[in-house]
Amino acid sequence: MKKMIILLLITLIAIFSFAGCSNTDDKIIKIGASPTPHSEILELAREELEENGYTLEIVEFTDFVQPNLTVDSGNLDANYFQHQPYLDDFNENNNTKLVTIATIHYEPLGIYPGKTTSLADLEEGATIAVPNDPTNEARALLLLETAGLIKIDPNAGLTATINDITYNPNNYQVLEIEAAQVPRTLQDVDLGVINGNYALLSNLNVNTDALVKEEKESLSATTYANILVVREGNENNEKLQALVEALKSDKVKQFIEEKYNGSVVPVF
Repeated sequence: MKKMIILLLITLIAIFSFAGCSNTDDKIIKIGASPTPHSEILELAREELEENGYTLEIVEFTDFVQPNLTVDSGNLDANYFQHQPYLDDFNENNNTKLVTIATIHYEPLGIYPGKTTSLADLEEGATIAVPNDPTNEARALLLLETAGLIKIDPNAGLTATINDITYNPNNYQVLEIEAAQVPRTLQDVDLGVINGNYALLSNLNVNTDALVKEEKESLSATTYANILVVREGNENNEKLQALVEALKSDKVKQFIEEKYNGSVVPVF
């Protein structure tokens, strides 16, 4: 009888301990993010979540692969660093099932001066650095087209590469460079097309420093807005919906508009 009672007590303790852990886990949100601006935005959302009893744990990543793999494995609840075209490509190539539950902001690309300080002073054969990854290269080429520097095959659209340049009367040399390195090459090239996050890290502001920028209504801006991503099946999870609500709060919107001054633009 004593053994049965002891066994029953152990079982009850285990059940209540598990229930306690489950309740605690339901109030903890683990999210992966790029340091700037995503992690900074999440820090403000953390305050909103705390008011509703949630704890936000932010894990920073400097690459674009591990955040998705970690969400897919279940070690993170969500991530916030990418746009939809990148996610679609990642799912297809990695057999992952990740989905978007919110669209938060976009980071406009800008054409920044290097050795040449204005478009009017750009000489024949000038060098222009662009990001070399597929999605951002296409965005950069579209922006160069908007600026009147080149024309690209209209059928290429958001998949354009330098091979799709159909009109380049001034023989500009378009250099494909890893996106994070473009700001560091400005002293060696005439112009550089720079991603919003890398511009921020280099103390460049798209409103005051860029010669031309992606506008909010442009195809690139609407296509490449940054998203909140979770594993398929968790779309309606209560704590993740609380995270969406926090990220879309008026406080976060005001923070983005005031802190980044146009280099990061809320889309909610």
